[in-house]
Amino acid sequence: MLLSLAILQNVKGLFHMNDSILKTLTVSFIVCLFCSLVVSFAAVSLRDAQNLNKLNDQRIKILKTAAIYDPEESIESQFTRLTPKFVDFSNGLLLDEFEGLDLVTYDPVYFSKQAGFSTPIPAKLDIAVVKNKENVGKIYLLKDEDSQLEKIILPIRGYGLWGTLYGYIAIDKDLNTIRGLEFYEHKETPGLGAEVDNPKWKALWDGKKIYKDGEIEIAVIKGKVDQSNKMADYQVDGLSGATLTSRGVTNMLAFWFSESGYRETLNKINYDS
Repeated sequence: MLLSLAILQNVKGLFHMNDSILKTLTVSFIVCLFCSLVVSFAAVSLRDAQNLNKLNDQRIKILKTAAIYDPEESIESQFTRLTPKFVDFSNGLLLDEFEGLDLVTYDPVYFSKQAGFSTPIPAKLDIAVVKNKENVGKIYLLKDEDSQLEKIILPIRGYGLWGTLYGYIAIDKDLNTIRGLEFYEHKETPGLGAEVDNPKWKALWDGKKIYKDGEIEIAVIKGKVDQSNKMADYQVDGLSGATLTSRGVTNMLAFWFSESGYRETLNKINYDS
């Protein structure tokens, strides 16, 4: 009799334990479901704001590259000083329209990943590890009050140490003098390769030359530039402890200023001017 009572109590306890576990799992599931719904709702509702912030950050980098950014003035009003143009990479021509594409919203990086809108780069030419290049690029022209060309702002990208660096470079109306360099996205190591964002290092680029006797000579060297060197105008101080990032920046510029990039377009602009 006593044994039967003991077994009955154990069975009741087992049912109570299972009931407790079931309640715990149910409550946990409801909490997780609620949290996931809240996170999903927040992500969806904030997506537009996040995209706008990302776009504005990119626009600020363009304005900084052109050296016309004023934090006291709206980004939209400042951006009206720049004239966007399509670049047809098949012939180097600058265009205001291209096969129904929207010039204002067109994103070359996005289209570089779309079949039919991009072309694989042969490995022997792909020194910047771009892999696929958009068939149509997009650049910005900065003109003075008399509508004369002042600067050209060119999108550039290339592989560093850990990933692709995305940025812009501004060149003077002589089409050979650098006037600004900015990166809006990269994965380089903080304190090392990430020094591409250091204002002091970026300031070194102003006035540097790209071509010498028709050849691309601009390069980030190892160590400091010797100002007495005849090639000093074509060299930029290396990033300390970031040899591969420095090399990546050099390769990036060598690619985009070659025939694989903007060379033909720059030749046509020079001819037209």
